[in-house]
This record gives sequence, structure tokens and C-alpha cells, in this order.
Amino acid sequence: MDIFIPYLFFLLLLPFSLYLILFFHKDDSDDASNLPPGSKGWPILGENVDLGLLGLSKFVRDRMEKYSHDVFQTSLLGEKVMIFCGAQGNKIIFTSDVAPWLPLSLQKVLLPDALAMFRNFQYDTLKPEALRQYIPVMDEMARGQLAGGGWRPNSVVKAQPLINKYTFELSCRLFLNLVDPERLRKLSDPFAKMRNGLLSLPIDLPGTAFHRAIKAGNMVRGEMLSIVGARRKEMNMMVEEIKGDEGRDLLSKMLLLTDEDGKPVSDKKIANCFVSLLLASYDSTAAALTSVVYFLAQLPHVYELVLKEQMAIAKSKAPGELLTWQDVENMNYSWNVARETLRLVPPSPGTFREATTDITFAGYTIPTGMKALWTPHSSHSNPDYFPEPDKFDPSRFDGTGPPPYTFVPFGGGPRMCPGRVYAKLAILVLMHNLVTSFRLERAIPHEKMVLQVAPLPTHGLQLYLKPHYPNSSPASH
Repeated sequence: MDIFIPYLFFLLLLPFSLYLILFFHKDDSDDASNLPPGSKGWPILGENVDLGLLGLSKFVRDRMEKYSHDVFQTSLLGEKVMIFCGAQGNKIIFTSDVAPWLPLSLQKVLLPDALAMFRNFQYDTLKPEALRQYIPVMDEMARGQLAGGGWRPNSVVKAQPLINKYTFELSCRLFLNLVDPERLRKLSDPFAKMRNGLLSLPIDLPGTAFHRAIKAGNMVRGEMLSIVGARRKEMNMMVEEIKGDEGRDLLSKMLLLTDEDGKPVSDKKIANCFVSLLLASYDSTAAALTSVVYFLAQLPHVYELVLKEQMAIAKSKAPGELLTWQDVENMNYSWNVARETLRLVPPSPGTFREATTDITFAGYTIPTGMKALWTPHSSHSNPDYFPEPDKFDPSRFDGTGPPPYTFVPFGGGPRMCPGRVYAKLAILVLMHNLVTSFRLERAIPHEKMVLQVAPLPTHGLQLYLKPHYPNSSPASH
């Protein structure tokens, strides 16, 4: 998934960015005669300061108006960067010869071989036909979380950390079959430190966030290696059952893989891969869910329509019957609400790429090796594609929906995020359980959503939960 790249944006805001810029600074003597218009900003500092002050959405819109609605150049992280805009710019990035570009900090904390294995393996495991089996498990976990995971009826709760906890534990359950609270704690505590350190300046000195991230990353990989090793021993004792069932979960399936020489993939590589997978499945999904709940609590008329749809599904089920793929397929308005949320508040600010061959676009030439950036903000807030772009309007997605390459929270074309179906299922299943259990009211009416690496409510999204069924637990409806 391309959720790793958004961490770069925090680096732009760090007060020590001068060090990073000097470290990565390259000679700008290349021929700029046919490059897109733009500005390199301040000497050495580039346009990092402007980006930090304006925020990505306004930064992109301002420069589109000033330079070009197709592509413009800027200077970020000591690199000359071409920012592609609009539907055609998105299409170029999603269909041209470009490669992912990762900073050294991510490579060192997450390990390149883990990222490569993760990309190679993720597609089959995240296809819709493979994910269908997860829906009842997602529903069961959502019910359990609402009944005993801190969602207390008639109380004020901070929804964001509860959503984060649910999303992390959901990934561990589905991919690792990990449910033991103590093992979850051993994994989640250093995982949070590792994740936070990805946002820091890549200086590996004691006391720095980056140093703590590397240390925490080693702890996460160590705990994951222990989980993988225990599962392999368990599988070795159940050879016949495993052959017939192809494993009980994603971890079991990965343990059946062999390399090019026909040998089992090492436990270390699998453990490293799962660290990347947990980060990928957790980060953008948690951000999207938080934003969806934010708007449900803000817009009562939207909430009522979602409630009507979800109650119809709930009433069609027998007592205790779990959700199915068909139930999720019937959540059309709810998914339009989620998509409109992703349009207004993309869970990812975009991804950096590197041109692997010369690219011609809008009369300009992007040379091989040049860094490029696409961001959903260039099309999601464009009134040519979405009239009254600041208005929350789920009906935009009725019928065939927006034109191709205009709505791109999950990328597009051949580079569509393979985790998009997983994210959709996780969002809709929790939406179903939340709105059929509670009425949501903002405890802080004017709480804002700020865009950092991912959307972040300023006070943790404090909500007052009013149960529909005062005399029963949320999961018993």
C-alpha cells in the first residue's frame, strides 16, 4: 500500500529540516528549459516553510492558480519535485513509468526487503474473494469492542484512540489470528513508538525520536519473530491439516511460501513483512474511520439516512446473525458517505514517485530520475469535478460517480491501492455497529479536524454516546 509515503510530510514541518535538506541536496545544474513552471522557494530551505504554514491542500491550490493547473515544480526535502495535478496529472502518475520513492528513515526502520516482500505478496491476500471470509469476524470484533472496549453508553468518550485500538486489533486478528491481550500489548506498545518515530528527523543518536523508532522497530520485529516461530512449530505438528486447509489465516499461508530455490521463506523475512502489513492495514483505515465518525456526529441529517439504511439491514438478520458480503453490498448510502468523507479528508496526503524514464506531459518534460508527487487534494477540491467542493454531499457518488482519476483516495488505474476493499469492509462494518448502537453527539461542538500525516481531531474526537436501547448492551440489538 502507498500509506507509507505520507510520513514524509511531517518531515517538512520539523524545525531541524535544514539538516535533512543539506544532506540530500543535489546540484541543480540540469537543463530546466522544458521543465514545468514553479518556484524553488528560499535558498536551501526550498518551499518547506510555505508548505508547513499553508497546509498541503492550500499549498497545491495556490500554486496551481499561480503556475499551472497541470503540473508545477517546487523544492521539498532538498529535492526538486514535480507536483502533478488534476485528473490528467493523476492519470500520468498512475499509468506512466514511475517508481515509489522512500526516504532513508522509512527504509531503515521498516527494512527494504520487508517492503518488497509485502508489495509482492499483498495483492492475492487482499482481493475481494479472499476478504469475504473476514466480514463475520470483523462484525464479531466490532460488536465485542462496542460492548466492552471502552464505548460506554451515556458517557463522553474519546473516539479516536478507541478506533485506533479497534483497527490495530482487527489487523492482528485477521492476519495473525492474534487475540491474546498480553501479546497484543507487547506488540502494540513498541509499535506506537516505532510509528511515531517514522515522522522524525533521521538522525540515529540517543535521545532522538528516530533512535527510539529504530529501537522500537527492533522490539516489534522481535515480538513478531516470536509469533511467527511459534506458529511454524504449531504447523509442523499439524502437517496434514494444513495441507488440506491451506492455513487458517494469512500468517499460516505465508509460512507455506517457498523462495526461488524451493526453500521455505525465512521466519525473519515473514516477520519483517508483517510489520509492514500491520502498519499499512492500520494507519489509513484508522484515519478514514475517525473522519467518518467525525462527520456522522457533525451532520445529523446524514446520520439519520445512514441509520435508516443500517437498521433495515439489522432487522433483516436473525438474532445474533453476523453480517455477510451481501449485507455490505447493500450499504450503498453508507459507502457514499464514506467516500464523500474520503474526498473531503483524504486519509493519505499523496505519494512521492521517481520517474524511471522521461515523461512528457502538458507540453513539459519530466526527466528520468526526477521526483514527482501526486496528491488527492489537487482534484478532490476542484470545482470542475466536484461543484461546491467544500459541501458534504454523498449524492456525488450516485450512479457512475465522479469522472475517472478525479476521486483518488486509493490511487487509480493499475496503481490502485490493493487494500481498498479491506478498508471499505472495515469502515462499513464499524459504521453499521456504531450507528445501530448509539446516537452520536459532539461533546466539543466545534472540535476541528487538522491535517497532519493523517486527519487528526484536535481533542481526540470526544463524543457523547446515547444508546438506542437504554436497557441493553450495544451488541445485543
